[in-house]
Amino acid sequence: MYKVKEDFKERHKLILGKDYDLFEESLFRSLPASFRINTLKINKDEMIKRLKGYGWMFNEVPFYDDGFVFEGKKPVVLGNTLEHFLGYIYIQEVASMIPPVVLEPKQGDVILDMAAAPGSKTTQIAQMISDKGVIIANEKILSRLASLRSNLQRCGVNCAITTNIDGKHFRTAGLKFDKVLLDAPCTGTGAIMKSPKTLKIWSENTSKWLANIQKQLLQAAAESLKDEGVLVYSTCSLEPEENEENVDWAIRKLGFSVEEVKLPGFKTMNGITSWGKKEFDKQVENCIRIYPQDNNTEGFFVAKLRRG
Repeated sequence: MYKVKEDFKERHKLILGKDYDLFEESLFRSLPASFRINTLKINKDEMIKRLKGYGWMFNEVPFYDDGFVFEGKKPVVLGNTLEHFLGYIYIQEVASMIPPVVLEPKQGDVILDMAAAPGSKTTQIAQMISDKGVIIANEKILSRLASLRSNLQRCGVNCAITTNIDGKHFRTAGLKFDKVLLDAPCTGTGAIMKSPKTLKIWSENTSKWLANIQKQLLQAAAESLKDEGVLVYSTCSLEPEENEENVDWAIRKLGFSVEEVKLPGFKTMNGITSWGKKEFDKQVENCIRIYPQDNNTEGFFVAKLRRG
């Protein structure tokens, strides 16, 4: 059993105040199983009828019609089901479904998923545009391309092209996109319940080091966007250095504005507007923080940025 470090505890007490104890308790609780019905492969109503015929009990995700979360204990190992192998369902944590919803992809859009593997959000975006558009699914780490390509194939995605470029250098490709999703590499402090070792290896210096990489990715994303293009920046980190501080930098240095995000039926907190001695642009309040104790999900941070 990993213990919560004192510096981690103190910093999150500053953010959460009286809710900190609930937050810490949630870090050691198993998450309910959740999945998407992949409408590229099967009709949603037909699939619901099929799954309920197995005795599965699940509820619709409040903000996304094709997402579902189990009531109580899942009856089977989802990854071993025929429906999974056929691509009729995609196993995905509820909070992970949020960035594509915030991106609001439309048919005909040219979209960059800058750090795409293993393809959860790429396949979701393809589903949301009914496979009618163009998605560049980029992944820096060559060994992770196999899982990305496998999931795209399994889910029947034809509109995606995979690339193997360091996201920081993607602007050199000379392409311009209507929308960019940057689900950035991060410390993962919102997903400790899935990876408890994060508690052992986390440090403030690691967050600061990653924040520099994230800024480089934001810069590359900005240079890859068309005028008035939309960038959704997300992490499964809860650290201000990786989140609000980066968004504040994107406002000041890259000329982005931050649009309000609403997720009906789902509890979120506004982005924080100061950290330590730093005061952030007021627009940062439009970002959302998702805490695990509020919806029994991973923790996440999401910002919707517009260029120009």
